[in-house]
Amino acid sequence: MAPVFKVAVVQLYPKPMQIEQNFNKAASYIRSAAAQGVELVVLPEYHLTNWVPKDPNFLSLCGQWEIYLKKYQNLAKECKICIVPGTIVERRDGAEKEDQLLNVAYFIDHTGEIIGKYIKKNLWGPEREYLTSSGRDVHEVFDTPLGRVGMLICWDLAFPEAFRELIYQGAKIVIIPTFWTLNDCSEVGLKFNPSAEAVFLDSALTARTFENTCAIIFANAGGPPGHGYAGLSQITVPYIGPLTRLGSCAEGMSVVDLDLGVLEDAEENYKVRADLARDDWHYDYRHSKMKERL
Repeated sequence: MAPVFKVAVVQLYPKPMQIEQNFNKAASYIRSAAAQGVELVVLPEYHLTNWVPKDPNFLSLCGQWEIYLKKYQNLAKECKICIVPGTIVERRDGAEKEDQLLNVAYFIDHTGEIIGKYIKKNLWGPEREYLTSSGRDVHEVFDTPLGRVGMLICWDLAFPEAFRELIYQGAKIVIIPTFWTLNDCSEVGLKFNPSAEAVFLDSALTARTFENTCAIIFANAGGPPGHGYAGLSQITVPYIGPLTRLGSCAEGMSVVDLDLGVLEDAEENYKVRADLARDDWHYDYRHSKMKERL
């Protein structure tokens, strides 16, 4: 029989620049999850600082990244729980400019060891002035207590190629810390539908689970009504769609039993991984060969 894991997704409102307060709130949810027997808890992107790169103190807070990474390692060891602490923005040693920041997700196991690390590759437009992408580094999959896991961050969701790299390496679970707002849509798009980004998220997350026969743990920020927070944190699988789905504004945590058997059933039906493994798979060309057609 396929394993069943108890996992939790946490939706937080990261108060801008209140790094210690935001950490303490996250830690409270993690301890609550551990008390419920949760094996993995996932937090949103930018959950320690919010995304305020123009604040004059933002850069100095990002210089504290090692302090808070260590705090999460200690918390994982204390609670005997795996943690993906959303993302932590890291200031490179000696960096003096905002564009020398990295947006990083870590997988910390129940002993406090870091067993996975991913630097955001596909940067959202406004991030490009401040963050450095992982560029052509390959997407990696990690062996974890929950099996083979891949990590993406926020706007990576828009790129099916990222999922294909992870699935080809055997990922069964894809974790996506996110800071995605309704206001990320253009004015034109918002005129068509003020909830366009919610449609994007719900549609893409469900589609990715089907087309890759994987589970997705998607942790987004929530916030006060009227500020454009999208929320919609969810744990999504093929056939069913969201096993749980939080609202747009509320903070909170949802705990579910993630039965990986549904992934085996979906693969038996759709045979996506089987096709990817074929020697004559017809999409094995490199995208660079197609550039002149784009």
